Amino acid sequence: MASDMYAVVLAGGGGTRLWPLSRRARPKPFLPLLGAESLFQLTLRRLVPLIQTEDTIVVAEQGHLPLVSEQAPELLSRHLVGEPVGRNTAAAIALAALTSQRGPEEVMIVLPADHFIADEAGFRSVLSAAANAAGDGSLVTLGINATGPETGYGYIVGGEGAVSEHGARHVDRFVEKPPRERATKLLADPRGAWWNAGIFVWRHDALIDGLERHAPAIIGPIKRGLEAGQSLRSIYEMLPDVSIDRALLEPASLEGAVRVVPTDVGWSDLGSWDALHRALAGRSGSLDGVVAVGRAEDLSSQGVLTHSSGGRLVVTVGLRDTIVVDTPDVVLICASDRAQDVRAIVDRLAEAKETDYL
Repeated sequence: MASDMYAVVLAGGGGTRLWPLSRRARPKPFLPLLGAESLFQLTLRRLVPLIQTEDTIVVAEQGHLPLVSEQAPELLSRHLVGEPVGRNTAAAIALAALTSQRGPEEVMIVLPADHFIADEAGFRSVLSAAANAAGDGSLVTLGINATGPETGYGYIVGGEGAVSEHGARHVDRFVEKPPRERATKLLADPRGAWWNAGIFVWRHDALIDGLERHAPAIIGPIKRGLEAGQSLRSIYEMLPDVSIDRALLEPASLEGAVRVVPTDVGWSDLGSWDALHRALAGRSGSLDGVVAVGRAEDLSSQGVLTHSSGGRLVVTVGLRDTIVVDTPDVVLICASDRAQDVRAIVDRLAEAKETDYL
């Protein structure tokens, strides 16, 4: 199956909730948050041997392509797709499909470049099962087995119908970041509900057909512009900023064309400092939840992440459930349960045109 598959790795997104470490010049996918390798490098590595390097396409903003080449010199220029500006995942996936020169029945695997997967072999097995499930033209998504009513994730809700031999189930609908009470009800639904990891598997022709049916405002201008030799910048000026979930999967699920493969591989989107803290604490086996990256000393704290890249020694004493991030020009001190709100500070700085800190 591997020779009939290819991967599209989406290396966009600002990672603003991991500010001040994640910046416009070097955003989250290109940061070594879990060791020596960046999240982008880890993403490429976990695909092998299911998908080889020559069958991997990376989509990133044009200004970040030097980072892609720096961190993955094995990728040839024809493997790189540069967007003039970010227009969300629907445009990125459509552009990759239209420029990939792949066969109509080849299976495309789409995955973000900035997630963490603990069980990499298990992940490849799930992708293989999903690729088989996509063989009949279904649009397949991976659903992460939820550990609780997390409000920061979207949900995939199962539908009626038998489970396929590949473990795929019909999808009834998608729910975007519900409040806790509704998330709890979703997880109690006997048909099943899973976190939406933004990982998709489908045949090339099924994607193109689906976009032409449900998202002509996206695929139409890209296709016509490429055929006419227009610049990508002029093409992208006409495109809406919309996710592939909203543009394709939500309307396709109403027609019964979407299936989900439940997945339990130790997944995290590492979408906030609190999520990164949990991942690092799990890897280190810390009993008191105190985790330090860089130069740090602690006395009698619990549930503290200290991330120091500013060259200073960071000392914490008696703290509880706190994030401390020290960079050369910014120090962030944040309650762990407010980690999602870091994005609001980035928005405030952008409005104030404090671009040196972005």
